[in-house]
Amino acid sequence: MGLTKQYLRYTASAVFGVIGSQKANIAYVTLRGGERGRYVAVAACEHVFIWDARKGEKVLILQGQKHEVTFLCPSPDGVHIAVGYEDGAVRIFSLLNGESNVSFNGHKTSVSVMQYDTLGARLVTGSKDTDVIVWDIINECGLYRLRGHKDVITQALFLKDKNLLVTSSKDSFVKWWDLDTQHCFKTMVGHRSEVWGMVLLNQENRLLTGSADSELRAWDINYLQEEKAEGEPKVKKGKTLLDDDDDEDNNEEGVDESLEERILSCRKAGSILREARDRVVSLAADAKARVIACHGNDSVLELFTVLSEEEVQKKMTKKLKKLFLLSSFEMWVDCLSCAGGELKVALLLQNNTIETYSLRTSDKTPTANKTARLTLGGHRTDVRTLAFSSDNLAVLSASGDTVKVWNRSTLQVIRTMACEYALCSLFVPGDRQIILGTKSGKLQIFELASGSLLETVDAHNGALWSLCLAPDQRGIVTGSADKMVKFWEFELIKDEGTGQKRLTVKHTRTLKLEEDILCVKFSPDHRLLAVSLLDCTVKVFYTDTLKFFLSLYGHKLPVLCLDISHDNTLIATGSADRNVKIWGLDFGDCHRSMFAHDDSVMFLQFVPKTHLFFTAGKDKKIKQWDADKFEHIQTLEGHHREVWCLTISPSGDHIVSSSHDKSLRLWERTREPIILDEEREMEREAEFEESMAKGDVPVVSTQFSTFTRHYLYLNISFTLAERIMEALELYKEENRKMEVYKYACQTAGNEPSRYVLDVVKKVRSSELEVSLLVLPFPYIPELLTLFNSYIKQGLEVELVCRCLFFLLKIHFGQISSNQMLENAALQFLQREIESKEDVMFFADATGQLAEKKKKRRKRERAILTIA
Repeated sequence: MGLTKQYLRYTASAVFGVIGSQKANIAYVTLRGGERGRYVAVAACEHVFIWDARKGEKVLILQGQKHEVTFLCPSPDGVHIAVGYEDGAVRIFSLLNGESNVSFNGHKTSVSVMQYDTLGARLVTGSKDTDVIVWDIINECGLYRLRGHKDVITQALFLKDKNLLVTSSKDSFVKWWDLDTQHCFKTMVGHRSEVWGMVLLNQENRLLTGSADSELRAWDINYLQEEKAEGEPKVKKGKTLLDDDDDEDNNEEGVDESLEERILSCRKAGSILREARDRVVSLAADAKARVIACHGNDSVLELFTVLSEEEVQKKMTKKLKKLFLLSSFEMWVDCLSCAGGELKVALLLQNNTIETYSLRTSDKTPTANKTARLTLGGHRTDVRTLAFSSDNLAVLSASGDTVKVWNRSTLQVIRTMACEYALCSLFVPGDRQIILGTKSGKLQIFELASGSLLETVDAHNGALWSLCLAPDQRGIVTGSADKMVKFWEFELIKDEGTGQKRLTVKHTRTLKLEEDILCVKFSPDHRLLAVSLLDCTVKVFYTDTLKFFLSLYGHKLPVLCLDISHDNTLIATGSADRNVKIWGLDFGDCHRSMFAHDDSVMFLQFVPKTHLFFTAGKDKKIKQWDADKFEHIQTLEGHHREVWCLTISPSGDHIVSSSHDKSLRLWERTREPIILDEEREMEREAEFEESMAKGDVPVVSTQFSTFTRHYLYLNISFTLAERIMEALELYKEENRKMEVYKYACQTAGNEPSRYVLDVVKKVRSSELEVSLLVLPFPYIPELLTLFNSYIKQGLEVELVCRCLFFLLKIHFGQISSNQMLENAALQFLQREIESKEDVMFFADATGQLAEKKKKRRKRERAILTIA
């Protein structure tokens, strides 16, 4: 270990417990030639999971990197799937091997919609940045960017037989684009609120749109280009393609009826009233556009069938199923038509569940049959408590309705048991039973072998926020919102039903306080009990007599979590005021107060047998700290929502955390050491790159003072300037000695002057000017001479001109006072003026003037002589 303290790095190991994230849609996919309608793709935080709906198994994982998935779109051939991310990136994955070889970066914010064309050669993407981009999949490049919408893009559809595109947005507009000219030629303004979804029907002769009201609007599309192609000259067509219909009349149809319109006309044909009264979340249709699925924010899914002209004459409207009731609010829907008139519907629900249904559209009264429900892989609600078993192998997670026990090595569910809303939990010594503290104030005891509820004890009259195992492992202590701390002992009693002994708890003592209790913790030596109260203080009592010992006050908001070190010397507290305080347990003095998170600190726990501890916050981050040196060691990023809690294994090698994004994440301790200076440098670089990508002014961490930030920034610039100086010195040396020059050519791979240019090119664009600023002036003349040669050779003209102008601006005074540079500048000005005015400058121009005067005098003398 050496003289310095060594820290080991924790890295992300796995994501489990999430079935499907609600931020992205659900889509049917075909996997390795399997049957249609069997596999569904859903987002799982930054990954994409492919589920086998029949077996309820995860068959493929498309690995993400950092940002959350926001949209999925399978290709028409079923071989690839396009995945859009929160940072605006798009990646194309192969469903055969799960690898991604194509990626696009063009949006500034999250991708909100994607759609392939019929052949799968082009992909259109819409984003929250209001831009629409069309990508060429084959050549892996962007074709063009379409701008015109004023809000988030909600849908984008290619037309099959025409090079047209239709888009909708939250700005209430539907726009038609001619992709030959990349211009909007029509804007539909018939909606009074956001347009959330669209589908094309009847061989693309009808458009159905859904908005924030209960009305689905239908529009008839008439392609005028085809009708007037024979009798109308083509000149007028080209003229009007560039026209943008921004001055439409807000008439009843909500379309432009200008005579200059030459591509298509769009008139309102009617509307369909939905059963739901809230906004449309999405509209989906099968591949043949025969069935439309529409759902809102409630638990109702409506299916409509699209009738032919003959069927319309017989019956104006026909609804497959008026109300499609679901077990929870659905977020996304996808439907697929199969052989025999069977329709399959896949739903991604808000409660981390996937449901699939099937029905036959040919039946007179179609009924939906639930074919599958994927629930075992995760919790329906947020996990608010976690616990490790004593052997480091089992992990307990409990939520609002279920408690699950996982195998840490395989991440498979061992037991799933129904429970009340759990707030705290622990394994009973021996790992055969578990105890939960619930929101209703009850203690629930479960047997793991049978998965049964042994007993429910009415422990408190308020929410039971915290429970802690006694160090002697003979009982527990509980703290509740009813302002009481209760002590319990384990007992074995005879079960009247089975006649066998079972575990129970016996209430022994009660400590009454004046405020709600948020957290309780025994000291490892069983001498003290720390209790955090709603009045922002932490009170410490003697365990044996329950007499008051210490009061820790200093937090501005309630202390939500606390823990005591293994040697009983330190107590660390985390509060809603975003601070972590480290106290001495002997006198109650505050050793250090540290700003820990950007939001409330929700959980805190020491690593066993160390003074290192982890904190979890609402800012989506988990951080590791050193309580002796008061240093921030590492930040674990991966969760996309608030982190509610974490648990550390007794060995300290594993961490499991839970979040509002419904995921559980496993982190493992590696053998890789952490060097704090390098860690801080990496964090600053990541923060700097992120701010530059967003177009913001570079931001440095708030943990550093202004002087420190400027010093670190200039330190990087000095290093880069030294590299340029070394390159110039090498260039001079190579020019003096040919044998060194030959060696340098072999090392640099080019002539000496080109080596200097390569060094300048490697400097980051954001750091270039600062690096040139700190470059000593004696190197400037040589550098300017090289820049002159680069421009003559046409090498990196843009970069060289940028450096040249910056150096001239900064060192203007010294350059103008330098005789060599001044002569060079005057010669340059002479050449410029000569080339512009076609006249010689300075001495030559003066000589020409004298010649002209002599000729004038001769002419004057000749005139006088003749006279």
